[in-house]
Amino acid sequence: MLKITMCVIVFPFSVRGCTDIICCVLFIVVILGYMAVGILAWLYGDPRHVLYPRNSTGMFCGIGAQPSVFYFDILKCVTSINIMAGTLNGLQCPTTQVCVEKCPDVFWALNPIAYLPKAKPQDYFNQSLCVPSFDLARTTLKVKDIVDQELCPFFYTPTISGECYSSCCFVSKKLSVITSVNMYFPCVSCSDIVNSFKAKEIGVRIFEDFASSWQWIIAALVIAMVVSFLFLLLLRFIAPVMVWVLIFGVLAVGAYGIYHCWWEYDNYRKSTVSITDIGFTTDIKLYLQVKETWLAFLIILSVVEGILLLTLIFLRTRILIAIALIQESSKAVSHMMSTLFYPLITFVLLVVCVAYWGITALYLATSGIPVYKVVALNSTRDNCGQISGNETCDPQTFYNSTDYSWCPSARCIFIKYNNEGLLQRNLFNLQIYNVVAFLWCINFVIALGQCSLAGAFASYYWALNKPSDIPTFPLSQAFIRTLRYHVGSLAFGALILTLIQIVRIILEYLDHKTRAALNPCSRFLMCCLKCCFWCLEKFIKFLNRNAYIMIAIYGKNFCVSAKNAFMLLMRNIVRVVVLDKVTDLLLFFGKLLVVGGVGVLAFFFFSGRITLPGSNFRTEMLNYYWMPIIVVVVGAYLIAHGFFSVYNMCVDTLFLCFLEDLERHDGTVQKPYYMSKNLMKILNKKNRGPKNGKGKD
Repeated sequence: MLKITMCVIVFPFSVRGCTDIICCVLFIVVILGYMAVGILAWLYGDPRHVLYPRNSTGMFCGIGAQPSVFYFDILKCVTSINIMAGTLNGLQCPTTQVCVEKCPDVFWALNPIAYLPKAKPQDYFNQSLCVPSFDLARTTLKVKDIVDQELCPFFYTPTISGECYSSCCFVSKKLSVITSVNMYFPCVSCSDIVNSFKAKEIGVRIFEDFASSWQWIIAALVIAMVVSFLFLLLLRFIAPVMVWVLIFGVLAVGAYGIYHCWWEYDNYRKSTVSITDIGFTTDIKLYLQVKETWLAFLIILSVVEGILLLTLIFLRTRILIAIALIQESSKAVSHMMSTLFYPLITFVLLVVCVAYWGITALYLATSGIPVYKVVALNSTRDNCGQISGNETCDPQTFYNSTDYSWCPSARCIFIKYNNEGLLQRNLFNLQIYNVVAFLWCINFVIALGQCSLAGAFASYYWALNKPSDIPTFPLSQAFIRTLRYHVGSLAFGALILTLIQIVRIILEYLDHKTRAALNPCSRFLMCCLKCCFWCLEKFIKFLNRNAYIMIAIYGKNFCVSAKNAFMLLMRNIVRVVVLDKVTDLLLFFGKLLVVGGVGVLAFFFFSGRITLPGSNFRTEMLNYYWMPIIVVVVGAYLIAHGFFSVYNMCVDTLFLCFLEDLERHDGTVQKPYYMSKNLMKILNKKNRGPKNGKGKD
């Protein structure tokens, strides 16, 4: 009973209440509003405007049996820029477009004899490439009238890369990529068209490489996961050796640098050329041929080496504490294997947030009804001066009507989306709300993961007898406890970070828009502002992280936890710096080991330098053998980062618990130490009384 009482005093899991209720309510209201915005966007938006192109009648291509859109005369897409850019916003390519089942694969041009009076149009045109409402078999129009009204194309070319197109046919998915900014102005220049098809060809080859090697890519990523897992578990045994080897390795590199600088200085000591004779030059090699340069390097390296040696001598105890905490963290992770896979939950939640934001932004951007207006492409030649460009039209009925038959060049052109409705007038505000809510949700998800992991690892530290006193399912308990009591505190910390990120986004936007107009002084001030807010964001992330640990331990509100964590760290600033640097050094080495090792293995395998017995994989099967290697390296880094982020959180949590343990307890029966025997031995402390087993390894 005494043990339970002391546990409650130190780590009050059972004595908790809801914290930062006002911020919790505000966060819930924002989430409900975010859901309402998504529903409105879903009701009024139509992403088909972005995903699929339209033909000249306003119908979507890519839905059904006609996946491609065919342009009669793509040159008009380019020449219309200068003709009408001053009067229209967002031009559709001003040539007839039809949905087709298959793009042309041959060259074809209308035979000049087709213009003879007795020529029949059906003998020269292809019905499948004509306007759907136009029937070649029943028409009474002459060939010249058909060409002038663009009812059928008078020439086309095969859509292959390496050619400059006079007519063009795009698959709808490709068109949606090309026209991501202005979906109704797909044709910019011939070089863009050629590059788009080259990109498609390269993309197909890369896809083929993935199809041939995906099993081996997954195998390499599994190896990266296993290596990361084993590295963390083995740290409890190899951490002391690794830390001292890395430290003395840095000192050895510095010592060699000093020797090399002295050797170079001795070689150039008799030289009569000094650095003043060289002056200022961009040729760095000249500076390396004078003795003053090597003397400066020698002095700098000697000072740095001396500082490192003094630091090692005076901070050796703190380095031992850092090593012991790293070993203890490895033990904690070994008792809570599920924590290593928690980043998957965070990843899924982040993917949900990003997907919801992207879909909402897409539906909001397409929530207005497309507005079409009548435009005369050749108003002077065709006597179409009466068309002002303000008359609206319906592309589905325009080309079948005779309202503008007196103007052959009249076209129904997409101008913009309707912005006259209540929703459309507030689209910008809703998009801003979408971004702010998205950032808040992202920061909240990260905070939830940090607080849940901190609660699990804290329950390990404050167990009197490890591992028997460790709670059952500690991660699940910490996750539920965090959601039940501390949503408001996490939302509070996430909101502060979100506001700073919004300011940074605004500064980046202003810098991008005014970069050319700013003078050097203004640009310097802008850089200073961006740098200050970058530093502020890093500090807030550091403060929030430790505040969440204190929330997980004591259940206080965000402000009190942040204050207590900050003051506790400031009272032990030297220990904080040493532990942080030692941990960073170890985890950097671990990431280098995982990413470098798996990357080298992937390079030798996919390049064909090594083969596995019984494997049917050959490097000749790949078009670009470096693509699987890049995927493996990036994937290995993400896996290592996920595993090591959990380990880093464990180290930070145990460190704060250790500092609290030192300040609140004295080793008596009433206030025993909860740290491990190794830490007590380093600090020359022990538990007094009949229960000396507390804090055992």
